[in-house]
Amino acid sequence: MNDRYQSPLSERYASKEMQYIFSPDMKFRTWRKLWIALAETEKELGLPITEEQIEELKAHADDINYEVAKEREKLVRHDVMSHVYAYGQQCPKAKGIIHLGATSCYVGDNTDIIVMAEALKLIRKKLVSVIDELSRFADRYKAQPTLAFTHFQPAQPTTVGKRATLWLQEFLMDLEDLEYVSGSLKLLGSKGTTGTQASFLELFEGDQETIDKIDPIIAKKMGFSACYPVSGQTYSRKVDTRVLNILAGIAASAHKMSNDIRLLQHLKEVEEPFEKNQIGSSAMAYKRNPMRSERIASLARYVIVDALNPAITSATQWFERTLDDSANKRLSVPEGFLAIDGILDLCLNVVDGLVVYPKVIEKRLMAELPFMATENIMMDAVKAGGDRQELHERIRELSMEAGKNVKEKGLDNNLLELIAADPSFNLSLDELKKAMDPTRYTGRAKEQVDTFLANVVRPVLEQHKEELGVKAEIHV
Repeated sequence: MNDRYQSPLSERYASKEMQYIFSPDMKFRTWRKLWIALAETEKELGLPITEEQIEELKAHADDINYEVAKEREKLVRHDVMSHVYAYGQQCPKAKGIIHLGATSCYVGDNTDIIVMAEALKLIRKKLVSVIDELSRFADRYKAQPTLAFTHFQPAQPTTVGKRATLWLQEFLMDLEDLEYVSGSLKLLGSKGTTGTQASFLELFEGDQETIDKIDPIIAKKMGFSACYPVSGQTYSRKVDTRVLNILAGIAASAHKMSNDIRLLQHLKEVEEPFEKNQIGSSAMAYKRNPMRSERIASLARYVIVDALNPAITSATQWFERTLDDSANKRLSVPEGFLAIDGILDLCLNVVDGLVVYPKVIEKRLMAELPFMATENIMMDAVKAGGDRQELHERIRELSMEAGKNVKEKGLDNNLLELIAADPSFNLSLDELKKAMDPTRYTGRAKEQVDTFLANVVRPVLEQHKEELGVKAEIHV
């Protein structure tokens, strides 16, 4: 297989579970389940279909004769009719009632919905695992002061755990969106060539009451609550748009987190897991590149852009259907899912193995903290008898001098020494250093983490205990 293109999504990134969901085997087994559901429904509603025919169909639901279908497709150039033919070869008694009254979209579109629903279940499970692992990280480092940034310029301190809750909250939004869209998915049902169920009107001799029962029965047999009430030949391609937007949302959240981690790894404050024998660079043996986070960002961009495909496809459909959706859909939907599957596996790996370096964090924070502590220092100086307005001006001047020493001369921040040497402050260096406790400047960061985890995150994890298994019991 080295003489032809192989998709990196299946070769390098996506899990076996996700690959199976979009495999030919899953697709064609689902076709057969749909044909069985249709035959059972038609029998229950009065068509002359025997139990023997149904049992014959069930006996061959999984042992698909692929070679027969492939040879037939070479002749007739139609995938659905080739599989109808192959199924009929295995089920001679039921041959005449397979696909009765249905169009190709009965198996094609219903299967697409079923496959996306299964794929969303796997994505949800992995997303919940990432949320669980991130919540553990946030809890572990909720009190670790760190320098916060706005515009990537030093700002007021926060904590490592509080910063992680920013990532966590976005993933929780994605989970909410996923559960809403997943819970609203419906089947196409069996509505015929233009969505009018004309073929069933013929089969059931105009019995409207009986025809109304077809879609609800099929939906129930296939594990869905309902079918879309109206359609053309296909379900609305707006459905694909909604689903891919969920994936793009997760990709955006993962990208933001991975970017932050890459920046923090540059600062040597936080580092993604690095294996014992891993090589960071072919030229620079000392390097430890954030390759997993970079891969998350790379795949995330692909998914975000990929979401445009179903949106444009939905917008450009003609009347009851055109076929310009088919080739695009065959690429964009599976690849979006395979990519986000790989992204979530990477996110879990990164978060699970994140290494935090408190000494480096403290050193950078302490280098900037004197500037941030100036308001507290000024208040202490006022208490010692100083004039607030005069002290404010002196702190401004001394801060500029200390900043110049750092930027132009490459010296350490000596603002405290400059203030201690100024008699207008009447504060010793020891007194000033007492004001340099970082926990005085992190505000309510720790309390916010505790409240967020207790009131928002843990109830969500409690709802997903079965997906998380033993870990949820420990954490929640």
